[in-house]
Amino acid sequence: MEYRQRLIVAAKIVLSTDADGGPQLDNAELGVTAELKPHQVEGVSWLLRRYERGINVLLGDEMGLGKTLQAISLMNYLKIHDMSPGPFLILCPLSVIDGWKSEFDKFCPKLKVLQYVGDKAHRRSVRRITYEYLQKQSAERMFLNFDVLLTTYDLALLDQAFLSQVPWQYAVFDEAQRLKNPLSVLYRVLEGEYIIPRRLLMTGTPIQNNLSELWALMHFCMPSVFGTLEQFISEFKEVGDSKAGQSSHKTIEQCRILKLLLKAFMLRRTKALLIERGTLTLPPLTEIVVLVPLVALQRKVYMSILRRELPTLISFSTGGRGHQTLQNIVMQLRKVCSHPYLFGGIEPEPYQEGEHLVQASGKLLVLDQLLQKLNEGGHRVLLFAQMTRTLDILQDFLELRNYSYERLDGSVRAEERFAAIRSFGLKSTGDIMERHANDDGAFVFMISTRAGGVGLNLVAADTVIFYEQDWNPQVDKQALQRAHRIGQMNHVLSINLITQHTVEEVIMRRAERKLQLSKSIIEPEVQWDKPSKDAGIDASDMRSLILGLQLFDPSGSDANDLNAKNMSELSAMAEKVVHMRNVKLSNKVDCTFEISSMEVLGDNESAVKEDYKKFDSELDEASYLSWIETFKEALHSTQNLSEEVERKCLSEGRQQKREANKKKAEAKKLAKWEALGYHSLAVNEPDNIIDRGLVSDSGTVHFVYGDCTKPNKVCPSEPAVIFSCVDNSGIWGHGGMFTALSNISSSIPNAYLQASECGDLHLGDLHIVHQHDADKGFMFDAPFFVALAVVQSYNPRRKIPRSNISMDDLEKCLSKVSFWASQNSASVHMPRIGYQDGSQRSEWYTIERLLRKYASLHNVNIFVYYFRREER
Repeated sequence: MEYRQRLIVAAKIVLSTDADGGPQLDNAELGVTAELKPHQVEGVSWLLRRYERGINVLLGDEMGLGKTLQAISLMNYLKIHDMSPGPFLILCPLSVIDGWKSEFDKFCPKLKVLQYVGDKAHRRSVRRITYEYLQKQSAERMFLNFDVLLTTYDLALLDQAFLSQVPWQYAVFDEAQRLKNPLSVLYRVLEGEYIIPRRLLMTGTPIQNNLSELWALMHFCMPSVFGTLEQFISEFKEVGDSKAGQSSHKTIEQCRILKLLLKAFMLRRTKALLIERGTLTLPPLTEIVVLVPLVALQRKVYMSILRRELPTLISFSTGGRGHQTLQNIVMQLRKVCSHPYLFGGIEPEPYQEGEHLVQASGKLLVLDQLLQKLNEGGHRVLLFAQMTRTLDILQDFLELRNYSYERLDGSVRAEERFAAIRSFGLKSTGDIMERHANDDGAFVFMISTRAGGVGLNLVAADTVIFYEQDWNPQVDKQALQRAHRIGQMNHVLSINLITQHTVEEVIMRRAERKLQLSKSIIEPEVQWDKPSKDAGIDASDMRSLILGLQLFDPSGSDANDLNAKNMSELSAMAEKVVHMRNVKLSNKVDCTFEISSMEVLGDNESAVKEDYKKFDSELDEASYLSWIETFKEALHSTQNLSEEVERKCLSEGRQQKREANKKKAEAKKLAKWEALGYHSLAVNEPDNIIDRGLVSDSGTVHFVYGDCTKPNKVCPSEPAVIFSCVDNSGIWGHGGMFTALSNISSSIPNAYLQASECGDLHLGDLHIVHQHDADKGFMFDAPFFVALAVVQSYNPRRKIPRSNISMDDLEKCLSKVSFWASQNSASVHMPRIGYQDGSQRSEWYTIERLLRKYASLHNVNIFVYYFRREER
């Protein structure tokens, strides 16, 4: 049977289950202490019909419609009606573990739930207790000491030797978009190593970017039905091309088949649909895009980046630049839009909090006005940003304005996360003015979208502000559902701050096109006979972003810059944005508006528009090249761009000469090393294909008391690496870690000094010194190493010769040491670096985030040591 026919037959067989009626449940049969809403009871009935037929499915309801409760109800039903004794497995992000446990305690207290999280020692203890419990059971019929095991995706990988041995009767994968990459280690391990015949995937965004990701989820459910990725992509090629929408018969037919498949294997309900049916009551949601201009400082930095990257932008048209180079340019431009202080050397010295922090960013000026109005009105705010360093700046701003806040990102430990979520969520969600009078809780909940934007229930907030946007618009949609979900009592206002006429506006217009694939396949109201304006657009996001720079060129007049003169008008604009919550909506559940701040400042009422402006400009290369030429001419007249700069960027001969000189210098250096008998101990950057921006920074870091130069006391009989920071001077210091390492072995300072003498000591280098035998009486039962991380520069002419730790170089070294440790089955031991007691701007939070990030990426144990006061 050919592939298409097999899909159609399978879908019809599954749908016949619905036609036959099957079990239709009511609340009493579910055995939970909750009164499920009609759509939730309907969902459990749908899941049960699939379960009885042995069909694995995807629950694709929008966020906030109670998917967790539906899954819990199904497991409870299977247990009490002897359809499955368990055990059940639930995999989810760390941030929602606490939420799952509280739902079980509240609605299914009879199910024994085991939280398998925590540090290595705690998990070992849990495994031992489970083993001892099994030893007491009869060999004929053995029962575990739990009905449900609740753990994270990271631990499913880290402890697969234990977890994969349990014959799980049913498994729930919450936030299942984690499985969208079929080539990931997580996907391969869960699919191939675990015993999970029955599977339920739950996600509010079943289609994030392309059909490959949809296939990955559906194949994980039913591999025998969905075949290979090549078959799926070949069958639905026209739909996957963003040229869909053309009225070809083939495209319409492919879409019809996809809809049939999803109807059979995925239950998808939106809030708008349920409200229309009268089965769900939810307060309205109003989304507003506020287009904010650059301030003078931002414009200057933005233009200087374009000017500096002009050679790259020119060579891009000839295909001479890679994806990573272009992504770096876009990231630099995005940082300017957020706040210029994200670049070193921009913030004025001395580094003191003050109004300059607010005045340096158009977004922060607008946010300042918005928060003032929202605070006066008694509202509570979720504030999302992408970059942790942006959260640092926002935290300084909130401190400056004396606003109460909570913060959740990768630098916040799990216990503190749960406490912050509980504290924020326990506050009243009733009448706003009553809350304002009685509530002394946090006004703002700052969240890193990637670290904490999924699975959280934060209905205590009625306003969501996106200070920065994710590359993937589905991630922002998920983040918005933290507030607009079941349990919300107030009209929700979502405010998206976009810097006008910059790369941010290009990204926003691109987001509409990214969402179109999901709308085309899942939402039935999409018309496929309308011509598409997107035909011919390059499928590469990064390419279209670079080409799109010419559409919103900020190089013209700076008359629209925000400044102190128009602050009163800016306040009026903020008032108007906040007031949009009170606008009567015409028979629509959700409404989207766009406000251009400059038009509002000019009292132009047409600035408020329903629906986004269509991004209908052609992203053709000819227009882009024309813009490049115009931009070059403008630079000639305003910045005196010399012909020499242009000649440098286009001269291949000069580049070849530079490469030849580099090779010659390298050969000379190697010859010198050979003559001196020197062998470099520096390790290379891991050749890692994983996009680090997508890596969770929620890995486990162990905090212990003691001396990090004695790792055998914490990890006896295990290979260990001591991580220590040094500068590039070649001068071995005294005291602290320097003395402690010297006391272990003289080979450690000798290796450092020899590297300096041979010119092998550069910022970002990591030198691994293997300690075969300690020469100072130290005894080790396992291989033992010292990693010297060159992360500080040294200049005797400076008042303080040794610089602060370079975060970029520290990240390089942490990447190297964690990868090296994982390859050598070693743990990493280090002091708590970058921490200053009493400092409000401690670098430690950034460092801890990096530690968790690479602990998660490479599955290594990282131990951070404190000194007890009596040990200081």
